[in-house]
Amino acid sequence: MPDPSGVALVTGASSGIGRHLVQGLAARGMAVAGLARNGERLAAAMDEVAAATGARTLAVAADVTERAAVDEAVARVREELGPVDLLVNNAGVIDAAEEPLWEADPDQWWSVVESHVRGAFLLARAVVPWMVLRNRGRVVDLASGMGVRARPEYSAYSVAKTGLMRMTEALAGALEGLDVRVFDVAPGVVDTPMTRAMPMWAGFTDWTPPERVVELVAAIAAGELDQWSGRFLRAGADDLAVLRATTPQDAARQLRLRPYGDGDPLA
Repeated sequence: MPDPSGVALVTGASSGIGRHLVQGLAARGMAVAGLARNGERLAAAMDEVAAATGARTLAVAADVTERAAVDEAVARVREELGPVDLLVNNAGVIDAAEEPLWEADPDQWWSVVESHVRGAFLLARAVVPWMVLRNRGRVVDLASGMGVRARPEYSAYSVAKTGLMRMTEALAGALEGLDVRVFDVAPGVVDTPMTRAMPMWAGFTDWTPPERVVELVAAIAAGELDQWSGRFLRAGADDLAVLRATTPQDAARQLRLRPYGDGDPLA
């Protein structure tokens, strides 16, 4: 069974949604390790959380796209805090500009995909085997509505989030029968520096409260939503009480082709 006072590892932890998750999980009694590239900013954030909550925290500077750095970071978390009970793959960047695919810089475009997909893959590769050995653990991949409805001006981010959803489902299938579950959690539109920098959200005011994201991830960590493993959940839109009481059937909340009609051979 999940340990509500266990160890959480949150990537992209120094600001934005990751910072809110670190604070919220620590306040709920978890020891929290934060991972981000900017070591100085990360250390300050984790110290603030420790001072505010009294929780054990650990700052680990690493680039999630670098295999050796990820392996070393996860080993350090395990040595200093213990085995990871909850992994939250939150790190990732966005397209540099709102432009069609053919105008994008190839290296920056690919770096967006890598930050989400390679990063989550490397973290899962380093963390999940230990969860399997203990037969206990939860993984949350930060999803997006762009993973199911591509935005042409954010093609890299759309591709990245779709790929991440496929990885979530593949991992959940491989873990079937174990008490290790994997989830896609879309945070909605949270007021963060990254969101504020996106022209498409200029003038937007109907922000998703970050507390809704924390509540959803905390419920997953507590094992309250296990029937949704391998599926897409949306903070601020999904009602936790309804999720707890609902067991999804067939391909509900998973990526699938929609048949063009009853005669579609792929239906």
